[in-house]
Parts: sequence; structure tokens; C-alpha cells
Amino acid sequence: MSDMQCHPTRRRVYARRASVFGGFVALLGTLVLSGPTAQASPPAPPSAATARTQLASLTVKAEGSSDGYSRDKFPHWITQSGSCNTREEVLKRDGENVQTDSSCAATSGTWYSEYDGETWSASSDVDIDHVVPLSEAWKSGANSWTTAQRQAFANDLTHSQLIAVTDNVNQSKGDQDPAEWLPPRSAYHCMYARMWVSVKYTYELTLDSAEKSALSGILNGC
Repeated sequence: MSDMQCHPTRRRVYARRASVFGGFVALLGTLVLSGPTAQASPPAPPSAATARTQLASLTVKAEGSSDGYSRDKFPHWITQSGSCNTREEVLKRDGENVQTDSSCAATSGTWYSEYDGETWSASSDVDIDHVVPLSEAWKSGANSWTTAQRQAFANDLTHSQLIAVTDNVNQSKGDQDPAEWLPPRSAYHCMYARMWVSVKYTYELTLDSAEKSALSGILNGC
């Protein structure tokens, strides 16, 4: 006999099964659509199109001298809130499941380095990179800034200037610009170029011709 002709009790059982199955499908769909929790990251820079416009507006000038430069002239890491300094705030922002002690030091968590695709479970394996290095900024105009302006630059959590990355990768970068060094992970080059241009544009820093050419090539391929 047809479903419509079956016993009323049996129809109720079928209905309950259909309801449960439908709920399971809906739940599965929600899980698939939502996906895993996204990795935390620095504030997003403008789009590649905007970055190209910003790049075109920057002053091209031969890189200045490093005479007089010292990291001490860019005071960091400063206290941001409570007992947390800038480094500790970036570790919390860029990591996952980060736990801290009473002094705000990270005691556990994981950090994915966008530069090389490595994941670390010890904060000691992670550096906080200044996307535009302090020395690069000095040679691009920051030598004329006040100490307060340089401090703001070195501790900027508002723009895409600070990011947690693998320590030895950060050290290999040093103070090189994109004409000399790019993250080993090529998939991040477009984002890195957008971040670099955004910071230089925000702080009205200059760039040299090789740097502009490298950035233009990356952004044109985004």
C-alpha cells in the first residue's frame, strides 16, 4: 500500500524520521558553509587596485643614508593596555587559542606564519615583523620625524605594519625592501605588497625606483 494509506502510527514515525534527517542535513550544511575558524591577522590593507593608485602617488627618491639610525630612536615595545606591550598584543591577535599569564606573556597557543606557511606552538619561535622595517623607514623620511612619531610607527596596531612570523624568516629579511626580499611563500606576495604600500602611503614615506618597480610588478599580477 502507498505511504498515504499506511497506518497513522507508522506515518508519525516516518514524519519524525524525516524531521530528524532534515535537521541533520541543515546542521551539516551550516558546518560546511562556516568552515574552520579563520586565522587572525593584521588589519587588512586596501585592495590591490587602491594600492596601485597609492603607489603611483608616492615620491620616488634615492634611498637616504642610514647615518644616525638606531632602533632606540623608534621606542618599542610600548605598553598598550594593562600589562600588555605591543609584541604581546600582536601575539594575542595573530595567534589562536593564546593563553597569557598575569604579566601578559603568552604561555600557550599556535601561530601560523604567513611568510613561510609554518605553524609554531612556542611564542619564542615567533618574531613581530615591522612590514616596513625601521631602518627602511629611517632612510625613507623617518629620520626627520620626532621620537613620538617614530614610536607611533614602531608600535602601530591600526595599520598593516606589524605581523607575527617565523623568527628566522624575519631575521633573513632584515631591513630589505621588496626589490631585495619577499616572503618565501609566494602566495603571500600580493598581500605583502599591499601592506607595504599602505604603510608607506599612510606615513608619507618615499621609495626608490627599484622598490617601486618590484611593487608595481607584484600588484599588477594580483
